[in-house]
Amino acid sequence: GNPELPTAVNITWSSINFKTILQWQPKPSGYFYTVEIHGQTSDTKKKCILTTETECDVTDLLRNVKETYTAHILSVMSSGMDNFEEPPFAVSEKFTPYSQTVLGKPEIQNYTQKDSKLTVVFQDPLIPYTFPNGSFQSIRDIFQHDLQYKLYYWKDQSSGKKDTVTKSRTFEVSVDSTKNYCFYIQGIVPSRRENRNGQESVVVCTSVGRNILDEYGAEVFIIIAVLAVAVITLAIVLSVILCKRKKAKAAREKEALNGV
Repeated sequence: GNPELPTAVNITWSSINFKTILQWQPKPSGYFYTVEIHGQTSDTKKKCILTTETECDVTDLLRNVKETYTAHILSVMSSGMDNFEEPPFAVSEKFTPYSQTVLGKPEIQNYTQKDSKLTVVFQDPLIPYTFPNGSFQSIRDIFQHDLQYKLYYWKDQSSGKKDTVTKSRTFEVSVDSTKNYCFYIQGIVPSRRENRNGQESVVVCTSVGRNILDEYGAEVFIIIAVLAVAVITLAIVLSVILCKRKKAKAAREKEALNGV
């Protein structure tokens, strides 16, 4: 082969919602890389042939998500693919998409807080794979009953946090009807040994019965009170001054009349 060519190092799999990118080092100079994906039961497939990049999107080669794969990063000259010599290569760690891809952020579609019930409806993260009609699958289509979601919720401006779990796309929890609540959602695959918990959704807060004190805090009220006192004081001072001026003017007019 070409033992003088450097081989790839620091090979890593990066995968979110089954979109999987291979990354490695170093940047090639005077040679190229070609990626081979080896499955335990599937044929070897090539991707990113003769590339000068140090990453490769291999999502479409990992459709059997329960298969375990390894990647061979070949270091080749431009003509290296035309002969029968085996080029030098580096081998990645094993990767099984079903057990290792990270669950992405769920999308909160809508929520309501009515009386003492908080209802949250959300959407499963989509994945790059499609149905025959062209629509994208979701992580639920892959994990099915192995997928759960956890809702974390707490009273607005409070540190006490509660949680509840569902296998559906809707949460319903009992809350204090006089308080506002904040919450976020996270996907979970309990059967996993690692990466059990997915990425957290955005934090959303309800606004039922929210008053100015909840919205802005006591500091604003203190400022308003100080300004009110200042305005009242100024009004009193101006009233006293005007009253004194009025009395002085009346006295002067009286003296003038007496002089006449």
